[in-house]
Formats: sequence, structure tokens, C-alpha cells
Amino acid sequence: MTQPAPALRMGTAAGRGTLLAAVLASGMVFLDSTVVNVALPRLGRDLNATVADLQWTVNGYLLMLAAFVLLGGALGDRFGRRRIFLIGVVWFTAASVLCGLAQGTGWLVGARFLQGAGGALLTPGSLSVLQSSFHPDDRGRAIGAWSGLSGVSTALGPFIGGWLIDALSWRWIFFLNLPLAVLVVLAALRWVPESRDEDASRTRAGSRQHRRFDVAGALLGALALGGITYALIDAPGRGLGAPPVWGAALAGVIGAVAFVLLERRRGDTAMLPTGLFSSRLFSVLNIFTVVVYAALGGFTFFFAVYLQNVLGWSALLTGVALLPMTVLLLVGSARAGALSARIGPRLPLTVGPVVAAVGLLMLREVSPGASYWPDVLPGVLLFGAGLTLVVAPLTASVLAAVADRFAGVASGFNNAAARAGGLLAVAALPLLVGLSGAGYEQRGALTDAFRGAMAWCAGLLVAGALMALVLIHRPPRSAPPSQPCHSFPVSTPPASGRDRGEGPG
Repeated sequence: MTQPAPALRMGTAAGRGTLLAAVLASGMVFLDSTVVNVALPRLGRDLNATVADLQWTVNGYLLMLAAFVLLGGALGDRFGRRRIFLIGVVWFTAASVLCGLAQGTGWLVGARFLQGAGGALLTPGSLSVLQSSFHPDDRGRAIGAWSGLSGVSTALGPFIGGWLIDALSWRWIFFLNLPLAVLVVLAALRWVPESRDEDASRTRAGSRQHRRFDVAGALLGALALGGITYALIDAPGRGLGAPPVWGAALAGVIGAVAFVLLERRRGDTAMLPTGLFSSRLFSVLNIFTVVVYAALGGFTFFFAVYLQNVLGWSALLTGVALLPMTVLLLVGSARAGALSARIGPRLPLTVGPVVAAVGLLMLREVSPGASYWPDVLPGVLLFGAGLTLVVAPLTASVLAAVADRFAGVASGFNNAAARAGGLLAVAALPLLVGLSGAGYEQRGALTDAFRGAMAWCAGLLVAGALMALVLIHRPPRSAPPSQPCHSFPVSTPPASGRDRGEGPG
């Protein structure tokens, strides 16, 4: 039995302080997820980085988050949600400082791996402390406020980050986390109550099965993603037939197979109960998630570099160029979710990717001398509108596709699937479009690569639309209301209960 947590109310100092800690912590993760792409050209020049170095700067962070976020949620349930949340904040901030101090690409990439590990502890805690601490009558308001305020921080992130990069240095996007973390720690120590799952066990047929940490599952998942990612990133420099490349690919495949076998053997005690995939809808939706978020990850990786290194835009203007997409998601997600609740998810999940694909094809034609208003903004708006049609219906559909007791782990896996999609796209697209070495600094090479990458991303979106059209035949059962907030992976308030494994970020 889970011990009841103190019931905070929204109008109290403790309630406001707990909300402040959760919002600021989420803001740090969102900021570092959105702004690093804008900083890539500057840090690449300062550190003499190759394309592979830039890929690992993004993917080291995503890899650790995707592989360990569910484990981070389980640690909070067992050892205390506030405690693990605070450990995650301190860990994440220390790694951020190391990123800012980096004197070489190896240092920066290693620090980004550490930052992702800290984020895997921080991310689930930022929402689970609200879920477990607030009175049921105020819980919805608290989560709604968290969602809205975190959305504002996501929208402001590229703007603030772009200004810091231009006015000071790319290093300050990481140093900015230090004062934010001080506020989070002080607020959490002062106001956030501790809560945990005292039994950390499950009951089945009258007997108790002790709930284990699936560390082996998390490590195998990291091996699978890491091996495949390494092979894709290393292939342009070494060649597909090089032993390190096919060896890493083989290790990734073996890790993936071992992960599936292990999770199947552990059943409902696994980090990812494979019984969830007996729902065809759940399986389809997660494949759809990988495909759509691969397109998003590929777009954000290439677009910011292209605007700065080919069009000659500043980091600030690049951040502003991406702002309408975030604002559309922030303003329109709730409306898209309401529409999906009325007509079912099939139409939004079919039309949304097509609209986004049209936006990418328009942006593909942006060339040197282009102006923001007539040339860039229309494509960004269409891409953002398409994503807005997708995100909330996808979130609600994933929750509705499984039993209520698995809502948390289903949401967590979908978040990991979104990050894995971005991870694989950033690893694979430079190989597919022939961009390697210092090619990102050469206008001709980068222009050809950008146009090829946008075509691939548009193709992924169309493939996702066809998948939704053919394989989603009926609306799922009604799901709890959700108002996702993005960095941009899918994120939802988890259902109550011990299956909670993840929060947004």
C-alpha cells in the first residue's frame, strides 16, 4: 500500500513553492533540449567540431534520457520522490557546468551524457512530486499550471538562448542552469513534501511479488540504442564495412533482442511489460511516434545550423524563427485534444503529419537571401500546425490503448519512443545525405544536405500519415484529459498508482 502524501493546496505557500520547484526544474530540461541545436554552429567553430561531434552533442543527452527515464521514475517511487528529484537537479546542474566549461568535443560529449543521466532522474520527479503531493481536488489545477508555465519556458527558451549565444557565448546556455537549480533546491527543501511507495510491490492472486529495479533492462536498452547510434554516426568516416561500425551495429541488435527477451521473461515486473504490446493500437501508436519524432528531430538538428551557416542569421534570429512552432503547440494542443476526443484520433493523426510535411517541403526551398516573413514563416507555421494536430491526440490515444494501471509506464515508454526517434534521425540523416567532417561549415555541402534531409523528414511524416490512415480504425476508449507540454517529446500527466514511471521533458 502506498503511504498517503501530505495534501497540499494551491493557495498555500507550500503549494506555490512546490509548483515553483517543479516548473523551474522542468524549465532547465526543456531549455537544454531546445537551445542546444541553436548553439551547434557556434560551439562547433569554437571547439573545431566535426558533424559527428555535433551529432553526439545532441544524441548523448537523448540516449541517456530515452534509456533511463523509466528507471528514474522507479527510483523515486522506492527511495523518495523528492530525494531522487533533488539528486537529479544537482546532478543535471553539475553536468551543465561541465558542459559550459568544455575545452574540447570529447569533454562536451561526455558531459552531455552525464547531463542526460541527471535528466533521467529529474524528469519524472518534476511531475510526480505534484501528482503525489497535492490534494486530489487541487491536483488537476496544479498539473495544469505546471503544463502552462512549463510551456512558456519552452517557448522562451530559444529566444533567451539565442540572445545568450550572441551576447555572451554558447557556454551560457549551460551556465544559466546554475541559478535556476539553486532556486529549485531551496524551494524543494523548504516546501516539497517527501513521498514514496512504501511497499514497492505488486499483488497478484493473493500473493506479493517484490518489485525489482529493472537495471538490466535499462542497460540493455541503452546498449541497443547506443550501438546502433554509434554505427550510424561513425559510418561516414570509417565506411560501412569497418569493424567498429558493424561491430557496434551487431552489439546494438544483440542488445535489442536481449532486452525484448528479458522484459518478456519478467512479465509485469519488468520495466516495460511486454503484455502492453498485445494491444495492436498501442504498438502502432508507438511506431507512429518514432516516425513522427524522427522527422522532428531531423528538422531541428539541420534547420538551426542551416539558418546560421548558410543564410547567415544570428543565433537570436534563429531562435525567434522557431518560436511560432512552439507557440502553436502551446496554444493549440488542448484544442486538438478536444477535437480528437469528439471525432477520434485517426483524422488528426493522418492530416497533421501531411500538413507538417508540406511545411518542410516549403522550408526545403529556402535559400541564401531569403527573408523571414515571406520565405521562412509560412513553412514554420505549417510544420507547427501539423505537429499541433498530432501531439495531444497521440498522447491521449497512447493512454487509452492500455489498462489504467499501466498508464504511467505507457506514457513513459511513449516518451522514450519519441526521444529514440529523434536520436536515430540525428544519427542517420547525415549519413543518408552525405554530410560529414566539417561539411556543416561549407555552404554548398550544407545546402545539399539540408534539402535532402528535409525530403527524408517529409517522407517520414507521410509514412506516419499512411500508417494512421490504414491501421487506426476506431477511436480508443476515452482517456484522462491531458494537456501536453513539450520540449517536444510526448508528455502527459501520469495516472495515479505505482506504474508511474515518467513525466514530461
